[in-house]
Amino acid sequence: MSKKTEAVDAQGAPAAVGPYCHARWAGDLLYISGQLGLDPAGGGLAEGVEAQARQAMQNLGAILEAAGLGFKDLVKVNAYLADMNDFAVFNEVYGSFFDQETGYPARACVQVGALPLGGLVEVEAVACRL
Repeated sequence: MSKKTEAVDAQGAPAAVGPYCHARWAGDLLYISGQLGLDPAGGGLAEGVEAQARQAMQNLGAILEAAGLGFKDLVKVNAYLADMNDFAVFNEVYGSFFDQETGYPARACVQVGALPLGGLVEVEAVACRL
């Protein structure tokens, strides 16, 4: 790989809602931009926190796949919730995307004042190509 960074554009993820790319390689690390629960086809937010969490994780998965990686390659995840009362629901959806044998990435989960487009969940991550 060259010393320059390389952007990843995932066809299966919704278009960015600002001036950023889906993800960017820096050496063997892939930095993935925050993903809301946006439907890639229609662009609207899914209904409710469970559906938004699932869609945000699916969008993250589409970006990982476009980069030739999977959920097992995640090393750090940051999750942002509009309401910490949704923590248990988010955890259940989030956990369903991982295989306990390969383990879970490190993670932070915090409540924020607001998310873009009125979202209830946003997930960003760092993955590693080994």
